[in-house]
Amino acid sequence: MTGEDKSLDDVVENETVSDSAEIEADTANSNGSEPVGEDLASQLEAALAEAEKLKDQYIRTEAEMANLRRRVEKDIENAHKFGQEKLSRELLAVADNLERAIEFTEGDSADVTAIKEGVEMTLKGLFDVFAKFNIEAVNPHGEPFDPQLHQAMSMVENQEVEPNTVIAVMQKGYLLNGRLIRPAMVMVSKGGDSAKKIDETA
Repeated sequence: MTGEDKSLDDVVENETVSDSAEIEADTANSNGSEPVGEDLASQLEAALAEAEKLKDQYIRTEAEMANLRRRVEKDIENAHKFGQEKLSRELLAVADNLERAIEFTEGDSADVTAIKEGVEMTLKGLFDVFAKFNIEAVNPHGEPFDPQLHQAMSMVENQEVEPNTVIAVMQKGYLLNGRLIRPAMVMVSKGGDSAKKIDETA
């Protein structure tokens, strides 16, 4: 075999080897690309799910913190508004005694009149303090009985008013910033003979 023939054979052999290597590489790439793509897709899906989970946790935490802030603000507000509730209850007894003193000093005596005027001035000063601290009297005479604000001490038959009407206030009630701190002690009307007849026929 001549040198020229050997060169031709070498070229053919080299091209054959090169083509085989390229085919194997293409085959390897085609076989390996699909698993890698699936793996990336699953990782992306897992990452998106985790991000959504963390976002939901963040939103819930923000909502809980907002609720907590509102509760704390409400507690602070109530502490400011009702912090003097115990003191207010103690002052109510003073007001009661002053009002009774005025009632007992009804008369024409000069000495009694002077005492009454002094007590009235003291009571007025106390009521001014009540107004300053939003303490409001509950004096429901002639009003319908309200168990949320009144405490019925007795029921009295009275044909002149509707049943369940407050006909006498034995002791005033009081509110502190709209909250009841003492109910009014009252006498309440009940139906007379007509109500009994209705009950008997019922």
